[in-house]
Amino acid sequence: MRTALLQSSGRPGSVVENLKVLDEAAARAAAAGAALLTTPEMFLTGYAIGDGIDRLAEPVDGDSADAVAETAARHGLAIAYGYPERAGETVYNAAQLISADGSRLANYRKTHLFGCFERDHFTPGEQPVVQAELNGLTVGLMICYDVEFPENVRAHALAGTDLLLVPTAQMHPFQFVAESLVPVRAWENQMYVAYVNRVGAEGEFDFVGLSVLAGPDGIARTRAGRAEDLVLADVDPAFLAASREANPYLKDRRPGLYGSLV
Repeated sequence: MRTALLQSSGRPGSVVENLKVLDEAAARAAAAGAALLTTPEMFLTGYAIGDGIDRLAEPVDGDSADAVAETAARHGLAIAYGYPERAGETVYNAAQLISADGSRLANYRKTHLFGCFERDHFTPGEQPVVQAELNGLTVGLMICYDVEFPENVRAHALAGTDLLLVPTAQMHPFQFVAESLVPVRAWENQMYVAYVNRVGAEGEFDFVGLSVLAGPDGIARTRAGRAEDLVLADVDPAFLAASREANPYLKDRRPGLYGSLV
């Protein structure tokens, strides 16, 4: 399944403009044969927008979700996007997966909030594994800091995730996460991991880009640089099956030894 990674910070503070950026990227991705497009964390509104987060947060089935669904259906590809989700008085840092026919497949709320900024604006989610079936693959959702906890990714591996989508807002000086940690996560859990970052200065943050789709062999199938970009790579189910057979980490686990971890 050809997968597109949109590395962009969009237009922070403007949902309308970000929907336009998404539509343009979807057209380019579809023309290149992609079946799935993933955006960075909080792409719909911008990340470092302060109290704008509360003002722009929308329900999972809000107007912006409908607009993304229309874009997905019009271009014929699935879209995973980051946004602030409002549920009553509570706001979550969320990511939603929309199918190529515009139906909502999955919604995930970030479980591990990073730093004072996120803890001031969001409530952490409580469901660590959220999945959907897409083009014969089991696709999982996670957001940024979540992937830095090995327990989180291993839970996805044990639940059968083939492709883990990680919308992110990775800032300087933590670029080693994109460069080194994400490919290792893919290898040790025998899955594909698409880590899709923001880029450039935004508020107090300097987002480093370096979006990557890593394979179960720990090798990057595609990697963006430090500028806005749209990169693509293929997720190969046959290669994944062969890799899991050759590297049986999950089969060789001894859970009885790991009780002290929890």
